[in-house]
Amino acid sequence: MFRHAYLFDPTHGYDLDALLAIAAPPPPADFAAFWGELQARARTVTVAPTLQELPSPQPHIQVFAVHFTSLDGVQIGGWLTRPRDEPIERGVVVGHGYGGRESPDFHLPFRHAAMIFPCARGISWSARADIPANPDQHVLHGIEQRESYVFGGCAADTVWCAASALLELFPMAAQRLDYLGISFGGGIGALALPWDERFHGGHLNVPSFGHHPLRLTLPCVGSGEAVRRYQDRAGQALATLRYFDAAVAARHLRIPMHVAAARFDPAVPPPGQFAIYNALAGHRELFVLQAGHFEHGGLAAEEARLRDALAYFFNVA
Repeated sequence: MFRHAYLFDPTHGYDLDALLAIAAPPPPADFAAFWGELQARARTVTVAPTLQELPSPQPHIQVFAVHFTSLDGVQIGGWLTRPRDEPIERGVVVGHGYGGRESPDFHLPFRHAAMIFPCARGISWSARADIPANPDQHVLHGIEQRESYVFGGCAADTVWCAASALLELFPMAAQRLDYLGISFGGGIGALALPWDERFHGGHLNVPSFGHHPLRLTLPCVGSGEAVRRYQDRAGQALATLRYFDAAVAARHLRIPMHVAAARFDPAVPPPGQFAIYNALAGHRELFVLQAGHFEHGGLAAEEARLRDALAYFFNVA
C-alpha cells in the first residue's frame, strides 16, 4: 500500500473486508460492573476547576489554563477554550494521543462551544513523579492488577472528571456534550463513554486498545509493542487488559459515534481499530483512512475530507 522501512507489514495482511469482519473478544463476566463502579466513583469527585487566562492566537477565542481534581485526588492540568463574544451552547471534551499535548486545537468544527483539553495523569500538564511519562512505561504502569492500572485513572482524568469540570464552569454546555479522541485518547474514549450518560456523541480517530488478544500478536511501533513484550516476558498482561479492551467496551456504546480507522498503521494495528468500530452498539459512521501515524502524499487532502465529515456529523447529522 505504501513504501516503508518497517520490519513488518502495517496492514498485517488485512484488506478492508477482513477488517470489517473482526468481532470483539469475549468480555469478562463483570466487565460492565467494573466500569460502572469506576465511573460512579469518579462522579463523586469534587473536581473544583480553576482557570487562568492565557494569550490566545485566535482573536475570537479565549484560552485558559485549567486545573481540576480527578479520581484519587490526582491533579489534572490542561487547556480550556471558549468563544470570546458568542454564547456557549455546547461542550466538547478532547482527548490526546500518547505524545501528549502542547496546546489546544483551534481547527475543530464547533461553534458556540466551551472545549476542554485535559492531559491524562503522568502526561504533559499532568506530569507526576510517580507515573512515567514515556509511553512505553506509562502503558505498563500498574498493569499487575485491574484496580491499579493507569488506564482507569486516565478515563476519569480525560473523560468523566474533565466533563464534570467543564459542566461546573459552563452548565449550559450540558445541552450538547461531545467527545473527541485520537489514538490513546480514542481508546480511552471508547472505554469511558459507555458509562457516562452526559455525552451525546463522539469521534474516535485511529483508536487504540481494541481487541487485546489479537493486538498482542501484532508487532507495532507504538505503546502496544511494550505491552506485547511485557506479555511475552511475564505472561500476565491479559488478565488485566481484558478489562481495558476498547472493542469490548464499544459493545456498550450506544450514542452516535464517528470513527476514523486506518487500513495501514505502524503504531496502532488496524485490526484493533476496526474491532472497536465494528462493535459499536448505536448509530455509527466510518471514515476509512489510508494510513494512520504515517506521513504520505495524500495526508493533507485526507485530513481536509475528515474535517468536513466531522463538521457534518456533529452539526448536521
